[in-house]
Amino acid sequence: CEVGRQAAGRGRPSHVLSLDGSGGVVLAADLGAAHVTLALCDLTGRPLAEAVHDVRLADGPDPVLDWVEQRWREMLEAAGIAEHRVLGVGVCVPGPVDVREGCVPHHTPGMPGWQGMSLSARLGTAFGVPCVVDNDANAMAFGEYMTLGTTAAERSLSSPLLFVKTSTGIGAGMVVDGAVLRGAEAGEGDLGHVRITSAEDGPSCVCGRRGCLAASASGRALARALQEQGIDAPDSRSVVELALAGREEATRLVRESGLMVGDVLATAVSLLNPAVLVLGGDLGLVH
Repeated sequence: CEVGRQAAGRGRPSHVLSLDGSGGVVLAADLGAAHVTLALCDLTGRPLAEAVHDVRLADGPDPVLDWVEQRWREMLEAAGIAEHRVLGVGVCVPGPVDVREGCVPHHTPGMPGWQGMSLSARLGTAFGVPCVVDNDANAMAFGEYMTLGTTAAERSLSSPLLFVKTSTGIGAGMVVDGAVLRGAEAGEGDLGHVRITSAEDGPSCVCGRRGCLAASASGRALARALQEQGIDAPDSRSVVELALAGREEATRLVRESGLMVGDVLATAVSLLNPAVLVLGGDLGLVH
């Protein structure tokens, strides 16, 4: 729709157009290891409804995706939006994604049973619309990039952009010249599995190796360390809540985590030389 006119050096003023966000809605889901965030958005990306729920991806794809479909339909009904107005679905997961097939291509420790499951086919078919699936850090990286300017020229000043998510696990996404940087076999951004200690004395990681960054500095690792001290901390969000409340044990662990992540990021910055570095995820609130 037309939102105004812009004076030109010669001739008639140019018409300024803007996307009419009311033409439909998009369903969005951030599937985390222990929490799921669901949203209904208009076509400009503005959230119309949003909800966070405790859901375990380790329960497997069928119960999780059945629940997501049902909860989306409940949100549409509560918002008074007819299902035929859904024009697209966007989903991100905390693991490698084959973006062409919209699936988790191989076994991922935090997502047992999801290998080969095409989320795009499952959810796209459920609502009869296109469904885009990506890794959560990649999606967050691209989202951050899009907020750093209203035009491609303005956003180009923020390229390359490196986004690092520190939550239950640790991952990264990178945007170069307006596109997410893709690696071989969907393995890009696996920062949490950079080894920071020797294999002999490092803590065990969910990947089966020892000494990975995530084994010492992730939300999962910090929660486990607090539990070993008899402190109730089931997940990364509870670690953050304890740290923000001033609990000494949690504050110390988060500080140590930040130092370890910082050491790895120093190497990443030296190698990639990003114009913008963004920290996100639960632990990013207190790092």
